[in-house]
Amino acid sequence: MKDAAVLKRDVSARLDVDITADTTLEFQIAVAPHPGTQVIESLSFVLDGQSISAKEVSGVHGNRIHVFEAGVGNLQVAYDATIIGNTDPAPVTDHDMSVYLRPSRYAEADKFYGFAASEFGDYADSEELLEKVASWAGARLNYVPGSSDPIDGAVDTLLAGAGVCRDYSHLVVAMLRALNVPARLVAVYAPGCEPMDFHAVAEGFVGGTWRVVDATCLAPRSTLVRIATGRDAADTAFLDNRKGAITLNNAVVTAVVDGELPTDDITELVSLT
Repeated sequence: MKDAAVLKRDVSARLDVDITADTTLEFQIAVAPHPGTQVIESLSFVLDGQSISAKEVSGVHGNRIHVFEAGVGNLQVAYDATIIGNTDPAPVTDHDMSVYLRPSRYAEADKFYGFAASEFGDYADSEELLEKVASWAGARLNYVPGSSDPIDGAVDTLLAGAGVCRDYSHLVVAMLRALNVPARLVAVYAPGCEPMDFHAVAEGFVGGTWRVVDATCLAPRSTLVRIATGRDAADTAFLDNRKGAITLNNAVVTAVVDGELPTDDITELVSLT
């Protein structure tokens, strides 16, 4: 791997959306602010050949939500970004320490209190906890595209024994919160991910720092690029439709790192850079 100080990542997204009834759309595909890095990016929305100007709304943790009203037609979305360098550590607030211990729609931590204590009580307040929970979730679940429903939560995922990245992350987040560890979900671009797509991972607050947890082990954690951060997938969806009707025809995501992909040791504590 190249020196982390000059880590270079190129990411992109192409979305093809048919709009069949007038609507308001919200996109979260632009990378979050990465202080300390150089970010070069472009974003366009084109409806039936006409460019649309989107309003950028700044959300929690710098989530960048691009919002606009759109009529019937075919929408082409194109985003490209190059990120050079490593970002500063994610900030920590008292608000984070409260919000990310609470149960949420897809990470029902209150349903896991007893179970989590029996499974991981020996590792409470230990930096080993993240690795133990990630390994446990990875062993309990099978990665099966299409196996889960968009409204499935962590309990559904555990019972089904299968899911995709967001399902793995919801289970990890719920388990960590049940163990009194603040945890949240992060949407990322993931160099090396196979199959390539928007990816979801968890962050747990251990040793005074946010650390990334990816129970799928689909991509090296040190190369991930933060897009959006929140309680669960309800806060980090790449596309929200507010009023009308749409069909997502196609989504093509790319993420590459300059040079060879690094190896990833699940026992090491890693932060998003």
